Amino acid sequence: MKIRVIVADDHHIVREGLISLLERESDLEVVAQARDGMELLRLARELEPDVLLIDIAMPCMNGIEAMRRIRQEQLPCKMLCLSVHSQISQVRAALDAGANGYVLKENSFDELARGIRRVMAQQLFLSGELLDAVLKSLQQPQTPDDSLQRSSCGMLTPREREMVQLLSEGYSAQEIALHLHLSAKTVATHREHVFAKLKIQGIAELTRFALREGLSSLEAVRPRSRPN
Repeated sequence: MKIRVIVADDHHIVREGLISLLERESDLEVVAQARDGMELLRLARELEPDVLLIDIAMPCMNGIEAMRRIRQEQLPCKMLCLSVHSQISQVRAALDAGANGYVLKENSFDELARGIRRVMAQQLFLSGELLDAVLKSLQQPQTPDDSLQRSSCGMLTPREREMVQLLSEGYSAQEIALHLHLSAKTVATHREHVFAKLKIQGIAELTRFALREGLSSLEAVRPRSRPN
């Protein structure tokens, strides 16, 4: 039987290129494509594929949060990240969220295809450039700061994590309200709760937290306009 795959990336040309390459493999079948984490979550529920191929930096809901939701719902699919980010903190965030593997976009398609087959065989797969650094990182004991950061992220609700992503990426309260179908007052309440739980004071500090925890990425953060 073929391995059923969903491709999730916010760049149309990247999705089309990946799908074209994947469908040349006799044992792989692309059953759907997603533009963001929310669409990926819906498709994973509906189609129950074997493998999700996930870009981390997606709008609306990023890949890390989508993987958290998928694991919380105990959907049976394997998850393989495909990303430009090689920072160990991002790789750790993906693995903590439930990823079964992590492949860099700079690698060859053969490595990606091998990764899909490895995770289907219940193996952890990492790009060769990441392997030594990630294994060393996993073997190191957590510092008190690491533990605090993980507990801080864990105390946020799924809605609050969405709020962290959107606020840190430069969306206004009005844009967030429209996007999430909420009132402006509800958005303001969520924002207050997030700031109180994380004990932070402003958007710059929130953005640093989001980047560190894999809730956002530098390529997704909008450049903020300077005051006149």
